[in-house]
Amino acid sequence: MSFATWFTFFVAACIIAISPGSGAVLSMSHGLSYGVRRTTPTIVGLQSGLLVVLFIAGAGVGSLLLASEVAFNIVKTVGALYLIYLGLSQWRAKVSIGEQKRAEVAVPSVKKRFLTGFLTNATNPKGIIFMVAVLPQFITKDAPLLPQLLILAVTMCCIDLVVMHSYAFLASSMQRFFRDAGAVKKQNRVFGGLLMAVGAALFFVKRGGATA
Repeated sequence: MSFATWFTFFVAACIIAISPGSGAVLSMSHGLSYGVRRTTPTIVGLQSGLLVVLFIAGAGVGSLLLASEVAFNIVKTVGALYLIYLGLSQWRAKVSIGEQKRAEVAVPSVKKRFLTGFLTNATNPKGIIFMVAVLPQFITKDAPLLPQLLILAVTMCCIDLVVMHSYAFLASSMQRFFRDAGAVKKQNRVFGGLLMAVGAALFFVKRGGATA
């Protein structure tokens, strides 16, 4: 892989990472609710899901998913329903008042935060479409596939780690405005509504998007 090819992928990955999506919404939601440090397991989960999608696409399985309408629709439906479930759970999340008269939000376990991030990216059909459509443009046919996939994977995950932590940091800096229960409930409903909207939008993702 030439430096020019890698740099082009680097720029494309930066644009994709910055673009708002389910991962960005989740990072901001957890950053605002739990703080940056506690959002790290969520973001690591997002990267793990991203790696799964990248290697599935790189191995050609993604192409098979796009070729099969039934398989693609199953992945799409699971991903959409999962995001809607996350959004609904956040919308209905209970908020308690602590001894300091400040709103307190129950923090899920590290495992649950990790799995939430992982499933958010691993079940995202838009990610599969992107990988199948874009990855081949950066793969040299005459060179070994695995080293190239590893380079692209490390590049994309490093960029996404920085961007998602930035989203979480920006959101966490606003925590002081969400001290009372009413404000936290509104925050939960805003981010819950966004996650449900993103999930609903996935139902309209078409297989043809990969070949457009």
